[in-house]
Amino acid sequence: MKKTSSLLLALLLMTCILNSCSSGETYAEQKEKETNAIKTFLGRDICVRDADGNIVCNVGRITSISEEQFQAQGYTTDLSTNQYVLFSNSGVYMQIIREGVGEKLERGKTARIICRFIEFNILGDSIQLRNDVNYWHTNPDIMKISNNSGSFSANFDKEVNGGGAMYFRYGSTSVPSGWLIPFSYIRIGRQDSEDEGIAKVRLIVPHSEGQTEATSNVYPCFYEITFQKMRD
Repeated sequence: MKKTSSLLLALLLMTCILNSCSSGETYAEQKEKETNAIKTFLGRDICVRDADGNIVCNVGRITSISEEQFQAQGYTTDLSTNQYVLFSNSGVYMQIIREGVGEKLERGKTARIICRFIEFNILGDSIQLRNDVNYWHTNPDIMKISNNSGSFSANFDKEVNGGGAMYFRYGSTSVPSGWLIPFSYIRIGRQDSEDEGIAKVRLIVPHSEGQTEATSNVYPCFYEITFQKMRD
């Protein structure tokens, strides 16, 4: 009797495990869902709205260009046709809205950058995080970035202000890899006159280049970010 009960219990446990496995998605399936979501996002003519329904960012239908075309255009994206360049190695799409003021970060140099952004979960179809609002005005996300022979590395600097929105939400000082791609093409400085504008980009970042939660849960994010150099 005990052997029969043990066998039944073992069979029941195995059935539960198999059902659990069959109801979950494999990593390959999650990546396929992400790829399809990004493709759909490119052509959706979407407006990103806040919780009250107000338009925060009009993304529009996106025209994807290659890195070769991006180079031929002088490393610019045509805003009139809503161009985004696709970096094939990372899967990141980038649009440069403003190249910015000042100079590009030179090799061997380090800088602290104030980052203001909106983060839109493409799978969740909603704004997930933003620090361009009054609540974070005095406590922005500060990135400490270094140019190491043309390769960029960075961390969020929580020593200055205890950390910004990204650190408080995700509990990590790691900067998403996708955020570093623009620094080969933008200038970092401070706005000194009304006709100047600090660097501003839009990014579509797959999970492999994203923040820690996106990496763990396999979802892509859309970002609009400004980068402003801190005073020395």
